[in-house]
Amino acid sequence: MPSITSSKVSRWDQHGREHVVLVQKSGMTRRLTCSTCAWRRPAQFLPWLKAEEHLAEAHQATVDPTA
Repeated sequence: MPSITSSKVSRWDQHGREHVVLVQKSGMTRRLTCSTCAWRRPAQFLPWLKAEEHLAEAHQATVDPTA
C-alpha cells in the first residue's frame, strides 16, 4: 500500500482572505482539493502550478504569503 503525503498551496485575495489547495500524493497520483470551494482534480504533472492557477482564476487569490 503506498503512503499518502500532503502539502498545500496558499494564496491571499485582495480582501485578505486565505485560500488553500491541498495537494495529496498517493503513489504516482496527486489529488488537488480546494478548501474554499471543494473543487477537486487529479493531477499527475505540475500539481502545484495547477493549484496556483485555480486559486488565481476562481478566487482571485494571487498574493503569495511566503514572498
